[in-house]
Amino acid sequence: MKHLAFLLLTTSAIAQDLVAARKQVEEQIATMPVAAHFDQPYAGTANPKQMLDLYLPKEPKSDKPLPVVVFIHGGSWKAGDRISFATYPVRFVRTGDYAGISVGYRLSDEAKWPAQIHDCKAAIRWIRGHAKEFNLDAEHIGVWGTSAGGHLVSLLGTSGGIKELEGDLGEFNQLSSRVTCVVNQCGPQDFTMPLMHRNGQPVMEDVAVAALLGGKLAEKRDTVLAASPVTYVTPDDPPFLTLHGTKDERVDFAHAQRIDAALTKAGVPSLLIAITDGGHGFHNPQMFDRVTKFFDRHLRSMNVEISAEPLPDVKPKR
Repeated sequence: MKHLAFLLLTTSAIAQDLVAARKQVEEQIATMPVAAHFDQPYAGTANPKQMLDLYLPKEPKSDKPLPVVVFIHGGSWKAGDRISFATYPVRFVRTGDYAGISVGYRLSDEAKWPAQIHDCKAAIRWIRGHAKEFNLDAEHIGVWGTSAGGHLVSLLGTSGGIKELEGDLGEFNQLSSRVTCVVNQCGPQDFTMPLMHRNGQPVMEDVAVAALLGGKLAEKRDTVLAASPVTYVTPDDPPFLTLHGTKDERVDFAHAQRIDAALTKAGVPSLLIAITDGGHGFHNPQMFDRVTKFFDRHLRSMNVEISAEPLPDVKPKR
C-alpha cells in the first residue's frame, strides 16, 4: 500500500491541516481506480462533522450491489477526522469488490454522549437510504474502527434496536442501523473497568471518557453502563474481529478480552487477535490480510479461514 503511505495512522496525520489533508487525498485518489464523493451529509445538517466520504470503484468487478466497508476514526472522542483515515476504506475499494465510507461524527467538545453513536447510526441508515443511488448492498455493511472508533463500531454491533442509542437524525429513521460484521481495533468496551493503568495503578477517572460522558464516571454510573458496548451483547449480534496490543497503555488489553468473552458466551462468532507487545498504535502487515478475509467471509460470503493466532508488533519500514 505504498501509494497510501501518507495516510498511516499517526498523530501527525490526525493533527495536520484538514484542507491540506483533503488536497492530498484528492491527489492520491486521482491516481487510483477510485471515485470519491466527499462531504455527504447524513444527519440533515450542514455540520461538517456530521458528514461522510463515499469511495466507489471506477470499474467494479460486478454489476451487483457492492458490499460496504465503513471506517470510523479514533482520537479519544475529542480529535481526529474522517479524511485522515481514507486509507482504510480505500484499500478495499481499489480491489473493485467493495464500496468504502469514512464517517465523521461530533466530538466531545461539541456534543456529549450519546451524540457520537447517534451520528454513527444515522450514517449507517444513510447508506441504506442511498443504496439504490450508489449501487450499495444494504444487507452487507461491515464496520471497522480504531480506539474511540473501535468503541463506536462495537456499539453499532451490540446495540442494534436499542431505542435510546438510535437517535432521530437524518431522513431515514425508518431504516435499520444494524451492521453485518465488526472489526474492533483497540476500542474501549466496558467503562466500569479502568481504561488504563498508571504506575501500576488502575485509572478509573479517565479524562477523555469523562469529557465524552459529561462528568465524573463515579457520578454517572448509568451513563457509564449505557456507553459500554459489552452492556448490550446478545446472541443476535454480528460477528466480531478484535485486534488489540497486549501492551496497550491507553486502552488495556483486558477490554479486548472482556468483549471477546461476552460475545463467545452469547454464542456470537468472535475472533480475538492479540498483537504481542503491541501498544495503542501497532503494525503488522498480516493483520490487514486477516481483516480482508474477515470482510470477504462476512460481506462476500467467501469460504475463507481466518487465523486467530497472535501476531507480533512490527514497526513499518521507512
